[in-house]
Amino acid sequence: MSSELKIALVGNPNTGKSTLFNVLTGLNQKIGNFPGVTVDKKLGSCKLSDERTVQVIDLPGTYSLYPKSKDESIVFEVLADRNNSAHPDLVVIVADASNLKRNLLLYTQVADLKIPVIIALNMMDVARKTGTTINVDALASKLGVRIVPIAARQSENVQALKEAISNASRLALQEDTIEVEALAPGLIGKIREELQVDAPYVALQIAHQHENLTFLTAAQSGRVEELEREFSFHSAKSQAAETIARYNYINDVLFDTVETTNDARQEPVSNRIDKVLTHRFWGFIIFFGILFLIFQSIFAWSEYPMGLIEDLFVWLASAVQAVLPEGILADLLVDGVIAGLSGVLVFIPQIAILFAFISVLEDTGYMARVTFMMDKLMRKVGLNGKSVVPMIGGLACAVPSIMSARNIENWKDRMITIMVTPLVSCSARLPVYTLLISLVVPDTRVWGVINMQGLAMMSMYVLSIVSAILVAWVMKGLIRARDRGYFIMELPVYRFPRWSNVGLTMYEKVKAFVFQAGKVIIAVSIVLWVLASYGPPGKIEAAQQKYDTPEYSQKFSPEEIGRMKSSQKLENSYAGVLGHAIEPAIRPLGYDWKIGIALITSFAAREVFVGTMATIYSVDADDSNMDSVRDKMNNARDTETGRPVFSLATSFSLMLFYAFAMQCISTIAIVYRETKSWKWPAIQFGYMTVMAYVAGLIAYQLLK
Repeated sequence: MSSELKIALVGNPNTGKSTLFNVLTGLNQKIGNFPGVTVDKKLGSCKLSDERTVQVIDLPGTYSLYPKSKDESIVFEVLADRNNSAHPDLVVIVADASNLKRNLLLYTQVADLKIPVIIALNMMDVARKTGTTINVDALASKLGVRIVPIAARQSENVQALKEAISNASRLALQEDTIEVEALAPGLIGKIREELQVDAPYVALQIAHQHENLTFLTAAQSGRVEELEREFSFHSAKSQAAETIARYNYINDVLFDTVETTNDARQEPVSNRIDKVLTHRFWGFIIFFGILFLIFQSIFAWSEYPMGLIEDLFVWLASAVQAVLPEGILADLLVDGVIAGLSGVLVFIPQIAILFAFISVLEDTGYMARVTFMMDKLMRKVGLNGKSVVPMIGGLACAVPSIMSARNIENWKDRMITIMVTPLVSCSARLPVYTLLISLVVPDTRVWGVINMQGLAMMSMYVLSIVSAILVAWVMKGLIRARDRGYFIMELPVYRFPRWSNVGLTMYEKVKAFVFQAGKVIIAVSIVLWVLASYGPPGKIEAAQQKYDTPEYSQKFSPEEIGRMKSSQKLENSYAGVLGHAIEPAIRPLGYDWKIGIALITSFAAREVFVGTMATIYSVDADDSNMDSVRDKMNNARDTETGRPVFSLATSFSLMLFYAFAMQCISTIAIVYRETKSWKWPAIQFGYMTVMAYVAGLIAYQLLK
């Protein structure tokens, strides 16, 4: 076997496939898209026991090779097309040892593709606890494959799996499972002959799926259609006959290799827990209690590390200013790059805490229960339970969440989900909320427990979810479609979270935030610094000349005159001209021209608002002021009234604006790619902008 060995992990949902992927690859993984389709591809590298490095691909979870979604369809595409860049040399079937009968259906299908197979019999610890005993050697003998019993969450026996991969044959040795040729006599042989297909089962699947297979040309697909008519092939009847034949085979295999004790027939512990956690009343109370705990913790636990990061950037700015001579380079680094980055990186602790909680909820199996509970509510507003997955994912980022809506079979449900998911408060809004809440909401506790800032943060997230549901209800009547959606979901058993997996998730999310947001913020900060430092010829100089007259020099100190000049320079710069141009439209919301600049720059990404504020107030300040962005914004005063710029009314108006506004180019791009039309992103941008403006306007006018 060559060192370029490719391993594909295949399995049902909730079998621990992704956990095994993380155990095998650790931090050596990346995410991309399969060529030509918007389906996530998780790739990683793994070092085997013989020191070779192999490529591991985590294919989407599926119950069978008959796809119900775009994600599931990619599994057969990758396994059947030998020219696909992700086509594996070896397939590791990850099977749930506690639910083997259902899992073996997918195994028998993959085995019949005639690709070398190893079975990783996962969750052996769960099987033992539930009284299921598996004779692994006898089962392996009957199937003709190597079976390695493992418990991926505890990394139990993973080394043995690596050894099995090292010693695996490149020939498919597994036994035939069913008589495939009998399912479509004549047709299978003809397809194999004309399309040069090796395995009979590949030919049968081509007969079932040829209209949607990207590796077939239009002529080949048309020819398969002709052959189907010639041999009177009925896809549904063939699939039903195949399923019956496979389960007959599976029953025979499991008859004397798996034993179940009376303990396994008792009601599982997970079911008893679900009677409380998914209760029609108490379930929702518990869910909102968990949300309350999360946002209280975000503020309570993050304040100290955030203060350290703020102090670090203040020190860094002072150090750079002390080392570099005065000039353009020093100003660019201090007022542009460092100020912009400090405004966003300071929120790393909060983002890490948020994703730690989300990871724990997913790892324990609770997030699946939330999806189940929400199904009935979602159906009333025109969605189904599967819509909850993208919407909860929207707490992290709308882009992958919108892509995950591909799992929703019903077109109307999928479109409504795509249209409302960006309303759910994502991690990019977190820095904006945190900054504004810290300015106007006191850091006090009610009854010694409830943190007011955490309560305000939770309110923003609840508002975003409620608004998404209300907009979905409106769109239910506007978008017409006849087909009805359905919701089928298997609830995983409850487990203790795997802390290494939680840590890995935190690392990946923080890394993605720092590098993805960081690149945008540095670029925007540099452009903004240029726009804020230069202006139309002669305009800045003319505006500053009045401060050189005796009238000012006798009345104000040199430091005060310096601040006045900085303010005039900013106001008459290109950025100032741009801000003043839109100020009449945003003044009713309580925003000045400086906030207007931030609204424009943060269209690239919402978190850029904080970086823009940091840059604007750094350019606006004199060189001796090295305060953090929160201090600068807290000290900002309206030049006409002398009142704080970021008052309670303005700050809540801004939070509501960012809660609803489509301030994200990436989201617009992904909506276009998923819908294949500019119509839907245009409608989305339009209705969200109107909602943002109206909500900001009402908040400011009521609170001022």
